Amino acid sequence: MSQIEELKGLEKTLREQLNKLDKHNRQGSKETQKRYRETCTRFLRHLARNFHLRKLNNISGKHLVSYVEYMQKKGLAASTIKTELSGIRFFHDKMDAKYRLPSNDQLGIELERRRFGGVNRAWTPPEFNRLLMTALSEDRYDYMLAFYLARYAGLRVHECFRIDTAIAEDALREGAITIKGKGGKVRTVPINEQIAIALREMLRRTKRGHKLLVPDDMPTDDAIYGVQKFLLDHRKELRDEGDERPLTFHGLRHTYAAEKYQSLIKAGKRALDAHLEVSELLGHERPDVTDIYLASTKKDENGK
Repeated sequence: MSQIEELKGLEKTLREQLNKLDKHNRQGSKETQKRYRETCTRFLRHLARNFHLRKLNNISGKHLVSYVEYMQKKGLAASTIKTELSGIRFFHDKMDAKYRLPSNDQLGIELERRRFGGVNRAWTPPEFNRLLMTALSEDRYDYMLAFYLARYAGLRVHECFRIDTAIAEDALREGAITIKGKGGKVRTVPINEQIAIALREMLRRTKRGHKLLVPDDMPTDDAIYGVQKFLLDHRKELRDEGDERPLTFHGLRHTYAAEKYQSLIKAGKRALDAHLEVSELLGHERPDVTDIYLASTKKDENGK
């Protein structure tokens, strides 16, 4: 048996154990149940690949620490990491577990508090150009499309990997992409020529009725992990000299939000109206969340 087959077998074994726990779960809304299930599925994949774990009830603190470190290396926000941990703890409480999991404080890993508008995560134009050239050099036209969608339409990574040929064709016909985001919220965002060119190229490479960025024999989570790993592997060479900002896929949404906000202000819109429009385009309803994406504009406005 090859190593890949062995890992797939371990993942399947752990997933079957998770399914038994989930089968009789009636706690929380259907959306919460789905989110926690997806969270644990990602965690199980990490356990199989890094620990070759066979039984869920053997999960311990070291597994949790390893997963947190992995998420931090990917550049995930503290709020996202805490959400992942909540899903893991939810199902761990239902197990006949051998070990008690440490709290976030006991993990010994600092999870910084979410600061509204406090961190500039936007990519600079040279950084983004280097990103595209690196993807092109490796013939990753699929990644290039994902980067364009995040950079010029503000899509989340899972929204990019949800796109199939029908969605792409509609986007090219309408000049805007309609996508379902968090909480099932649907929004429509205009696309530019760079996105249109990338969509046409991926449509040429993809069978009708299939997803553009997810190979038929690959789980969506694995495809997303691929693009995240690509960024992690090339982060140092992509970053501007002397800069230590964490370049992440999500940072491309920050770039989109900041530039869209600035263009609306230049077009004569009031700051509040521009803020609300950007919020809608991002798929957010809370203004304070949108402030996170506008950190670079606040920095410019303050002249710092």
